[in-house]
Amino acid sequence: MNAPKPDQITIRHANNSDHEAWDNFVENHPKATPYHLIAWKTSIESAYGHKCYYLLAEKNACIIGILPLAHIKPPLLAGTLCSLPFCDLGGILTTNDEAIAPLTTQARLLAKEHSNNKLHLRHSLTPTERCDSTEEDSQVTHEKVRMVLSLPETSAILLKSFKSKLRSQVKKSAKNGITYTQSTGTSSLDAFYAVMQSNMRVLGSPVHSKEWFREILLNFKGKAYIGTVELNGDIIGAAVLLTVGQTVTVPWASTLAEFNKLSPNMGLYWGMLDFAANNNFKYFDFGRSSVNEGTYRFKKQWGATQVPLNWIDYDINGIIPTSPHNPATSNRYRELIASIWAKLPRPITNLLGPLLRRYISL
Repeated sequence: MNAPKPDQITIRHANNSDHEAWDNFVENHPKATPYHLIAWKTSIESAYGHKCYYLLAEKNACIIGILPLAHIKPPLLAGTLCSLPFCDLGGILTTNDEAIAPLTTQARLLAKEHSNNKLHLRHSLTPTERCDSTEEDSQVTHEKVRMVLSLPETSAILLKSFKSKLRSQVKKSAKNGITYTQSTGTSSLDAFYAVMQSNMRVLGSPVHSKEWFREILLNFKGKAYIGTVELNGDIIGAAVLLTVGQTVTVPWASTLAEFNKLSPNMGLYWGMLDFAANNNFKYFDFGRSSVNEGTYRFKKQWGATQVPLNWIDYDINGIIPTSPHNPATSNRYRELIASIWAKLPRPITNLLGPLLRRYISL
């Protein structure tokens, strides 16, 4: 094999010996997410058995770009090559934009070989590139965005910045006896999963397997936490926190609906924000929301601003054009499916949920 020419960009598959260099690249990249870390790949493969293809772009023997991909393949179907599944983000990270085209080309070749040319990339701006909502933007619904909060030096400063109504809601949670604790490892996994199972059923959505969450906690090691809120010793809300670089990200959070009047969600999110602000993190990523809907307004009240998500689909002809659609119709369909799922017996949803969820990339 001929050696690459000086300044030539080469694309290859990452192997086990590249994992440390891969993670170092991610940790130091401003657009990185915890999902870009090798721990996400290991969890996908261990919990769900999906094949992953992690691409490295190199120039002069130095990494200048990465593209992590996972093949989500339901039985008897070609599936989709996705960067990345089970989260909001993935896509290409580069320190040199010249790497974007060859990484995309290689990804499309893999899609041609493995997924009938179906490729899905989930890009985003950085928090500092965010486009804050304008009055006109606030009228747009159903658009998916990340909600990211810039953090001050301490949680005391953050609390002081809140409007009086929000501060009173945080204090109400504490007065109602809600307490927050946080841990690493799997000691709180059972309690977290019980809350997730209950809440996802109410929402009408299949829940991930417990093994998926176990793999996340084990593979992310000190970069993964479970935050819980308790009432009289019982856990009534829980979340997973993942960290990378200067950002704390919350991919999953749930509280039990029957305790809503006690504001456990306020105690849960304040506990996580308190941790992030007091541990030198600069950003808190609340995760994905639809503009102007309930979760969007909840996150915005904390001061979070929207960061556009740029999701791109490819087929054999290239980028699939965005076509007009009727959100109201699609929402009615989703609501119908959700209402049916929520009415199924709990043992059925607990059994079928993880079997279905492994093939749902969102």
